[in-house]
Amino acid sequence: MKILYIGAGFVGACSAAVSADSGHEVLVYDIDNVKIKALGSQNLEEIENCLFEKGLGDIIIRNRQRIKFTSDYKEVESFFDEMDAVFMCLPTPEIGETGESDLSYYFDALNKMASKLVTRNQEQQTNYFIIINKSTVPVEMVLKTKEILTSYGVINFGVVSNPEFLVEGKAIEGSLKPDRIVIGAESEKDFEIARKIYQRFYDSPSVYYIEVNPKEAAAGKLLANFCLFNKLMVCFDVVGRTCESFKGIKFENIRKILSTDARIGEWGFYDSLYAGGSCFIKDSRSLSFQLKSVGKNTIFIDEVYSANKRQLNLLLDRAEIEAEVDWKDKKVAIFGLAFKRDTNDIRNSPALLIVQKLLDKEVGKIVLFDPAAVDNFKKVFPATEKIIYAESDEKAFENGVDIVIISTDWPQFRGLSKFLLQQTVKPIIIDGRRMLQHEYENLVKNGYKIIAVGSPFIM
Repeated sequence: MKILYIGAGFVGACSAAVSADSGHEVLVYDIDNVKIKALGSQNLEEIENCLFEKGLGDIIIRNRQRIKFTSDYKEVESFFDEMDAVFMCLPTPEIGETGESDLSYYFDALNKMASKLVTRNQEQQTNYFIIINKSTVPVEMVLKTKEILTSYGVINFGVVSNPEFLVEGKAIEGSLKPDRIVIGAESEKDFEIARKIYQRFYDSPSVYYIEVNPKEAAAGKLLANFCLFNKLMVCFDVVGRTCESFKGIKFENIRKILSTDARIGEWGFYDSLYAGGSCFIKDSRSLSFQLKSVGKNTIFIDEVYSANKRQLNLLLDRAEIEAEVDWKDKKVAIFGLAFKRDTNDIRNSPALLIVQKLLDKEVGKIVLFDPAAVDNFKKVFPATEKIIYAESDEKAFENGVDIVIISTDWPQFRGLSKFLLQQTVKPIIIDGRRMLQHEYENLVKNGYKIIAVGSPFIM
């Protein structure tokens, strides 16, 4: 198959790479020249600096004969004549805190494409293709997509919904070994094209290949992310809060009791200061917005969103109330800038919110470290006299710090205690990921005070 991808972000790049690995001829278009150059460089380091996703660089380089990255739209137009499908992999961020999706990137790309699709096959439009919504879009987006294409005079096409359920940091692994493929289409012809694209999974006994209509596929994506978001909030706001409220309860032991119940399951049973990323918050808010627009009650969905915001605020409040932290003029080290481990993605990272709060509280200095996300974080908070980027976790402690905040669950942060124990002045530890829970007792014996999600004040 000949497949076009519009958008070379995490979703587009990973999906395109796996399509090439499946034997398809793939062209990936993006307006970001820097990103396109990096992804097409055939240099592992450049690719990983652009999109830090385990296995992505390897699979792109291995399939370099079948995948091409471009920012030249003329190459895209040439591809129209024989393409079988075009995947729309564009950002659909929330507008403010309204819940409404910003569809401008999607519509801009669609309108530009529609104006040129009418000229394919010497204006005869003889080849049939499907446009596949990989972006997370409103439930009824298929109707709007058809309407726009038809308004330009585009014919001989179908519109399909194919949501992704990938986990950042494990996107390639998840793409090569998915638990399910969901295809929403309205005709057997469109289903047949999708089956050819996903032949390796359609024939797999270990993959659920689910065929539904486009609205069901789009709704399924939003609902899946809300269900996962809700489960995290149950852990943060109920399980974790209970553990924080009673001495003698260890979060890890409660987790064992709950997660070994098959009806409850293991996923989502970790305590954290915040659930960030590009999906859970945005998709839950979008679901709420769409339900409100048809007159439905969304109290439960909105409360889940509020619980996430409350979690981060409560942690910082605990530092002030329980440990009597006065932030003014303090030197604070923040470990972890990505929203989670194994990625350089900072979208909805708790560190973004923390840095802004600390600046508002007039801290003296903020020392920041992350193994992968520094370059992206600097785009939001450039280095200044007050904001300092450390080259390593060890160097973040140079010249001493007053407060340590662990914001991301990078595995290497489990070893921070060896640097902490070397400090002459003992900083207050705010463990937002329970990364040091195995060392709490030892740290306290050495004079440390600890505020941790899922634990009462430890001193």
